[in-house]
Amino acid sequence: MQVEFSSKELFILKKIANAADELQLSCYLIGGFVRDKILSRPTKDADIMCIGDAIQLAHEVAENFNPKPSVSFFKTFGTAQVKLPDLELEFVGARKESYVQESRKPTIEPGTLEDDLNRRDFTINTITIDLSKNNFGNLIDRFNGLKDLSEKIIKTPSQPAQTFNDDPLRMMRAIRFATQLNFTIEAKTFNSICENAERIKIISQERITDELNKIMLASKPSAGWFLLQKTGLLKIVFPQLLALQGAEYIDGIGHKDNFTHTLQVLDNIAAHTNDLWLRWAALLHDIAKPATKRFETEHGWTFHGHEALGAKWVTKIFAKFKLPMNEKMRLVQKLVALHLRPISLTKENITDSAIRRLLFEAGEDVDALMMLCEADITTKNKYKAKRYLQNFELVRERMNAVEEKDKMRNWQPPITGDVIMETFGLTPGKNVGIIKDAIREAILDGDITNDYNVAYSLMLQKAAALNILPVKLKQTQ
Repeated sequence: MQVEFSSKELFILKKIANAADELQLSCYLIGGFVRDKILSRPTKDADIMCIGDAIQLAHEVAENFNPKPSVSFFKTFGTAQVKLPDLELEFVGARKESYVQESRKPTIEPGTLEDDLNRRDFTINTITIDLSKNNFGNLIDRFNGLKDLSEKIIKTPSQPAQTFNDDPLRMMRAIRFATQLNFTIEAKTFNSICENAERIKIISQERITDELNKIMLASKPSAGWFLLQKTGLLKIVFPQLLALQGAEYIDGIGHKDNFTHTLQVLDNIAAHTNDLWLRWAALLHDIAKPATKRFETEHGWTFHGHEALGAKWVTKIFAKFKLPMNEKMRLVQKLVALHLRPISLTKENITDSAIRRLLFEAGEDVDALMMLCEADITTKNKYKAKRYLQNFELVRERMNAVEEKDKMRNWQPPITGDVIMETFGLTPGKNVGIIKDAIREAILDGDITNDYNVAYSLMLQKAAALNILPVKLKQTQ
């Protein structure tokens, strides 16, 4: 089989072949780049494995380009990186590895091509292309990776128990590849993940989260989360999500399986956006339902306050997963906190003030919120789903009308805390907050117009009720 390269890729690979020939080294293109080229998937990273000094080869390759790219190298690991405009090259020497039970960090020794292929994670990542000058382009497939690619199978080249015992992160990678590529994990490999799931505990959270994020960005991320659940990995890496699983019945009244529902919501939103954080919001929108579940004789199962509690949990979950504790986290918090609000706005006789309040609280993220709400429709009843979507469309129309009139997106009250403190000679404190909140609520409720002078008058009234006088009046007394 011939792997098709673009003219730019072929130009780069021949430069590498020439450099290896100058150093009298054998070198090979291996791993994800080869796999993805065969699958016609876009790829920007290429792994170059050589028999010998990879750092020396990287420097020699860099010398063959004008302008000369920089070489980042890591002596401890014997690896180097060369970043070209269209391709990032990673150089590593062939090696063999041995592990101890308590660590995923191997003892590394120089090795042969066979040694290096034997240590690889999956057969689909062992397909190799010879870049040596005399054998340039020859494909090497010692573990039938091409067959597994065509049959869409994830399996290990060595015994799976040894593969996962050596590096437990490979269990997560197996699920990630199966999710990204829509492949099936071979039965023996799958069973070994189930048997070795506890080994994932020695892997750092950062490495686990990196794999979870890649699963989240797949076209159908639910596939990965279901595999994590079936293998037993989910109860270790994210037990709170697993707690959503199952339905309970009392007096014949049950609730839906919120685990399955959540993953359907995740797939629904994934069909409309590649934004990782909107996908996380979908995954976490009902995360607090198990903690708020109650059975009420008159109403059946309720989950009162799960949105507010879930928003609080987002901080802890992001901290645990080493996700960014910044505006990305705050976006997810906001969407989790507000995800029920548009539903309440589908009822009759909703006032403009309720619409204004949602626009104010959602701000620039109101479209993302509506996307989440629409993704939250998972009923299999086509007529119900159509009615829900029509209701949300009516909410959008109402929001557009109120926004056109009141300009509530990114709105801030016309009277700021600075104005209040300057007028009354106050320092930051409780009274400033009371006056500022009163003005904001009055505008949102429609009691006063969004006008500086009107708001200023209300400020004076609220201050007077608190026995606070303007500075100038104090000076004239």
